[in-house]
Amino acid sequence: MPEILVLYYSRGGSVARLARQVARGIGEVEGMAARLRTVPPVASVTQAASPPVPEDGAPYVERADLAECAGLLLGSPTRFGNMAAPLKHFIDGLGAEWASGTLVGKPAGAFTSTSTMHGGQESTLLTMLVPLLHHGCVVAGIPFTEPALNTTRSGGTPYGASHVAGLQDDPQPTDEEAQLARALGRRIADLAARLAR
Repeated sequence: MPEILVLYYSRGGSVARLARQVARGIGEVEGMAARLRTVPPVASVTQAASPPVPEDGAPYVERADLAECAGLLLGSPTRFGNMAAPLKHFIDGLGAEWASGTLVGKPAGAFTSTSTMHGGQESTLLTMLVPLLHHGCVVAGIPFTEPALNTTRSGGTPYGASHVAGLQDDPQPTDEEAQLARALGRRIADLAARLAR
């Protein structure tokens, strides 16, 4: 069964929960499945290596996941209007995949979480879409035909799914944020299914 790679970094749990909603949307498309993966944290000074398998949550991504996927969704918390360093570090190491065209023609999108409504959601999503364009992906967002995109009072943008965790760092997406995350997952899975025909 073709799989959509849902690749994310999550520190407080918000992005991980959004990733599970995206994965639910992928599973709603007949014949498609989600493959949840994460990236290891990075630090300027390394005292000990990260364990080869995370203590909980999704397994760490391997390069084979990129080659095997039918589509790709990137998720990251917002860091000053940009993706978090661990995801950027992983993407920056994909020179061989870029040169060989591993992701060319695969549908892709992005999702994020911020603490505040104006914490840089859209700019973060755009920073994640730029490398996808360089890799030759078919980039897609959420169209305004999704009713929740027109009514949301928290996360959700045409550039991708998003969540506002608030100052209390609530990791649980609102109903509308969850609807939009599932819509993004369905959209990428549907595009992958169409491109495979």
